[in-house]
Amino acid sequence: MPSTRLRILGRTGAALAGTHRDSTSVAAMDITELLGLDDLLAQFILAVGAAMVLGNGAAIWMHRTGRQPKKAQGTFRPGRAWWLFAVGFLIAGWGFASLLAS
Repeated sequence: MPSTRLRILGRTGAALAGTHRDSTSVAAMDITELLGLDDLLAQFILAVGAAMVLGNGAAIWMHRTGRQPKKAQGTFRPGRAWWLFAVGFLIAGWGFASLLAS
């Protein structure tokens, strides 16, 4: 297979020339596409939101059933738990929508 000459412009506008066998190679890809950073960020956002929902949901449920975690200090603040539950739900929804859009 004959090699083709690739010309890639860097951030400074300087041309970087290299020889490669295929013009649709890794060198022609954007780094975010190569590493899948868009999907990785959406998965991270979904995971953070889901952790907030599960953690605060468990705290609310335990408080309603009258149980308390071992070695717990302080009082249960239901307003804060519900607020963080709602924020986590929005963040998880945003991450899920981002995954569907990509």
